[in-house]
Amino acid sequence: MSDRHYELWPIGWVESPLLDPGAAPKQGNEGSPEAWLNLDERFSEGLCDLEVGGEILVLTWLDRARRDVLAVHPRDNPANPLRGVFSTRSSDRPNPIGLHRVHILVIQGTRIRVRDLEAINRTPILDIKPVLDRRLER
Repeated sequence: MSDRHYELWPIGWVESPLLDPGAAPKQGNEGSPEAWLNLDERFSEGLCDLEVGGEILVLTWLDRARRDVLAVHPRDNPANPLRGVFSTRSSDRPNPIGLHRVHILVIQGTRIRVRDLEAINRTPILDIKPVLDRRLER
């Protein structure tokens, strides 16, 4: 491994009624409330082709996760055997990048209302990517 460091700058943050990581659903489709993606105005041009009804992948920085954890009980259930974090969706990991597949409900300027997002309030957003259809690769 090299000693290189990489800088990431959030493009926005999540606005959600989810405040407690322990009470948040484990996956977005397990009862997550609707939430807003608030992007910095500097990135407004990057939103121009997103559409209501579409799906996007939201990459977040799970800023409240532990970075020193390499093995976890999946779904935080001690009855599950320990597994390496790279074979789980645990937020605790060396680089706590969240990956969320969400549905776009509303677009208002640089705000996007989505469903199926389990990220908690004020989670930094790193990037947004389209969900690619196998027939339509961009």
